[in-house]
Amino acid sequence: MNDERLRKIEELVAHQARTIDELSDELMRQSELIRVMQRRLDAVSERFVALEETVIAPPEAGRPPHW
Repeated sequence: MNDERLRKIEELVAHQARTIDELSDELMRQSELIRVMQRRLDAVSERFVALEETVIAPPEAGRPPHW
């Protein structure tokens, strides 16, 4: 009976170790994806700011020149 209990515990530990490895791999993949997405977001933000700086400001609200 003691051997059976030990075998079950060993199986459980092996299964948990495999699950931890799989989760660790997935975490690394997601971390890399986040880094790539952050670089892209930074690039888009820089382009947006540069574009925003080149746009002519809209005219101020006020009386038209013919008044």
